[in-house]
Amino acid sequence: MNTFGTRFRLTTFGESHGEAIGGVVDGMPAGISIDLDFIQQELRRRRPGQSAITTSRQEPDEVELLSGVFEGKTTGTPIGFIVRNQNQHSQDYENMRCQFRPSHADFTYQIKYGIRDHRGGGRSSARITISRVVAGALAKLALRQLGITVQAYTSQVGHIALEHDYTHYDLATTEQNAVRCPDQEKAREMETLISQVKAEGDTIGGVITGVIKGCPIGLGEPEFGKLHADLGAAMLSINAVKGFEYGGGFAGVCQRGSEQNDRFCTADGRITTATNRSGGIQGGISNGQDIYFRVAFKPVATILQPQETVDMEGNATTLTARGRHDPCVLPRAVPIVEAMAAITVFDHYLLEKSSRI
Repeated sequence: MNTFGTRFRLTTFGESHGEAIGGVVDGMPAGISIDLDFIQQELRRRRPGQSAITTSRQEPDEVELLSGVFEGKTTGTPIGFIVRNQNQHSQDYENMRCQFRPSHADFTYQIKYGIRDHRGGGRSSARITISRVVAGALAKLALRQLGITVQAYTSQVGHIALEHDYTHYDLATTEQNAVRCPDQEKAREMETLISQVKAEGDTIGGVITGVIKGCPIGLGEPEFGKLHADLGAAMLSINAVKGFEYGGGFAGVCQRGSEQNDRFCTADGRITTATNRSGGIQGGISNGQDIYFRVAFKPVATILQPQETVDMEGNATTLTARGRHDPCVLPRAVPIVEAMAAITVFDHYLLEKSSRI
């Protein structure tokens, strides 16, 4: 399955060390103004080599739109695009041709397909997320016209975590540091930790928080296709993601219903809720409140330390990885989380528009 979405659909292609990464977006309505500079900026937020705490691979990641846009607007036809790979160091992976990297997709790909691209992980590489960011930028441009915004930020790295929820921070300051955290003091602590981990040839994980504002009431389906379920599927499809929660999440299990319930009330002449522990979704359908969620990322599996493993014949061996790798994926994963959230919400918006006459 290389396609995500129902009405707004993204199909991706490419490998980490192939000629290009690309995709086709189908279902984009006609007449949407396309800001190519905005799309490129979203890719710059994801691209490697942007700071001392990310991989040193240098890629311009310039997108080429091949179809579906004419005179700055979408035509309603499929939007094809590519981003060419220009800085592959395939030789760095030659020692991994016959060895299985711990916690990577090498073993499962080999057994499932009988063949695998060992260069940078091939199709399992996080570089494939380029296509998601391009599609997400297109979805954001459409959502912008609807007054819907999607914002994500790093809320935890290792043991260093923000003390408050998103309402306590100015999310406009997220891009003011390399970690993409709205708390500047915590961001410095996180950056120091990532630098220490990198110096040790190790990696570390953390949490990204996402916030969707302006979402109308009624997005999502009552049985299968619940909005939170599709958001969860979108997030769990991202490389290195190990967990997803929305609203009160797992912390809510320690409370009683009397503490957890969102009481209905009237404000400004409309029905709303006094609190938002439901995370903007009730019964699988958006209720008009902010949708907020958290995504847990594991430490990057490739570490620059010797690791015990086996080769393709099952013989015990030691693997020492080479190449350029992220010590922490979170800073570059923020725009990916935003992209998948935007794709999901816009897909559900189009589904809702088709559900009534």
